[in-house]
Amino acid sequence: MNKKIFRSSIAVALVVLLSSIVLIFGILFRYFEKQLQSELASEAGYIAYALENQGIDYIDNFNNSNKRITLISPDGKVLADTSANESKLDDHTDRQEIINAMKNGKGTSIRYSKTLAEKTVYYAMKMSDGNILRVSTKQYTVAALLFSLIQPILIVFVVAIVLSFVLAQKVSSSIIKPINELDLDNPVNNEPYDELAPLLRKIAKQKKTIEKQIKEAEFKQEEFRLITENMKEGFIVVDKQMKALTYNRSALKLLCISKDKLDDILSLGNDNLTFVIGKALEGICEKSNLTLNNNHYRLIANPVFENEQIIGAVILIIDVSESVKREQLRQEFTSNVSHELKTPLTSISGFAEIMKNGDTPDTLVIDFSASIYDEAQRLISLVNDILKISELDEKSMQKEREEVDLYKLSRSVIKRLKSVADKRNISLNLIGKSTIITGTEKILDEMIYNLCDNAIKYNLDNGSVDVILSESNHHIKLTVKDTGIGIAQSEQQRIFERFYRVDKSHSKAIGGTGLGLSIVKHAAIYHNAEIELKSELGKGMTITIIFNK
Repeated sequence: MNKKIFRSSIAVALVVLLSSIVLIFGILFRYFEKQLQSELASEAGYIAYALENQGIDYIDNFNNSNKRITLISPDGKVLADTSANESKLDDHTDRQEIINAMKNGKGTSIRYSKTLAEKTVYYAMKMSDGNILRVSTKQYTVAALLFSLIQPILIVFVVAIVLSFVLAQKVSSSIIKPINELDLDNPVNNEPYDELAPLLRKIAKQKKTIEKQIKEAEFKQEEFRLITENMKEGFIVVDKQMKALTYNRSALKLLCISKDKLDDILSLGNDNLTFVIGKALEGICEKSNLTLNNNHYRLIANPVFENEQIIGAVILIIDVSESVKREQLRQEFTSNVSHELKTPLTSISGFAEIMKNGDTPDTLVIDFSASIYDEAQRLISLVNDILKISELDEKSMQKEREEVDLYKLSRSVIKRLKSVADKRNISLNLIGKSTIITGTEKILDEMIYNLCDNAIKYNLDNGSVDVILSESNHHIKLTVKDTGIGIAQSEQQRIFERFYRVDKSHSKAIGGTGLGLSIVKHAAIYHNAEIELKSELGKGMTITIIFNK
């Protein structure tokens, strides 16, 4: 900033100097021009007096190289001239000064010679005998005058530049000094200049915002720690040297080791663990089995990327020793979960690791905090859906049965999803009337919500979703019909599986956990209902839940 102010001061000084020189020369030139005309008028009077007393011989004997005298008759003929042979001169009746003198008694004019780069000033007066006396002299142009004075101008210019440099240096230093002494920890307490007050207030506001965002980031980091600490599975993050960066208590418990031993993975001497981590550090998602103290575990290792470079690995340790059936189920579950958790966990771990070092620029804290928040929310959403299915699987929810109005419940769901549908101009329609069934409202709400949410996600822009309620003597039907992408016949038997997605790329783009329809399936089973699916690829999908009365 000091250099910028210095350069600006020098530039202003030079502009003012040059402008002043031009202005002064212009004013002086006009002044001297008028003075020259006045001088010629006075001198013409003296010469006219001399001519009347001495005759035309005065002109012949006139000796002044700077002045030219011309005597012209009323008919324009040159009678005498001090600088040329009057016989060779043209008729002068067309000269402006002569015309004015004949008419008004006196006249002036200025003519410019491009060849000589000079001007000639003329003054003419009418004498008592009717002849016209004209006196003229040469005047330098501004350019010629500047050229003749170039040496003193250069001296003045150099002195002015040196003086400007010295003064600009002092001025810029005096301006910058209070700014350099600002206390940015307490911006509003500084009052160097009134002009800086808005900037200092903005800095103070921004400082508070950053502090708030840092606290939020710390909160999210703590939230992530709590999530990992309460995970049943072991969780380890290592760097490229296989040094443990973070881990949870489950990892220590499952591996039956202390904190000191986990710091260096290689020192554990476990070939399976070292193998999967080594593969992850090569960019490969690796899985393996591990047996310790007659307990069986599943190891899952995923690489952590930053700018397309591998900076570490994330390892999950899962206990799969309860039973063969639950082992198989858990193996499938962890495989799917690891895939879904890979992106948020690696993102959270990577950003948290960077921010943990304490050298993250303030400008990046906002982006890192937002990324950690978004990925944590995605992780929480996934965990919540997993918990819902787990509750339905184990029938752990209280079986509080009550009368539930499916029409009222569907209307509430549509209201909650309207903003999501409006973004893609998808119309939500509820068809039917009040329909009462006996069931658990919370589970039914989840079922309807996931059906409608799925219909919106896999719909086409400007499409529609119809929620239809119908009733017969023996059944109550809840139908959700969309105009979306549909599903091929070969895929229809699998869409209710956990984490199953027909179009992986499309599903990733629209988000979600991949558990929505699985929750619908378990909710239907919970209410002893049947599911009917009709769909054609590219022609939408219709899912009907059939409740028995």
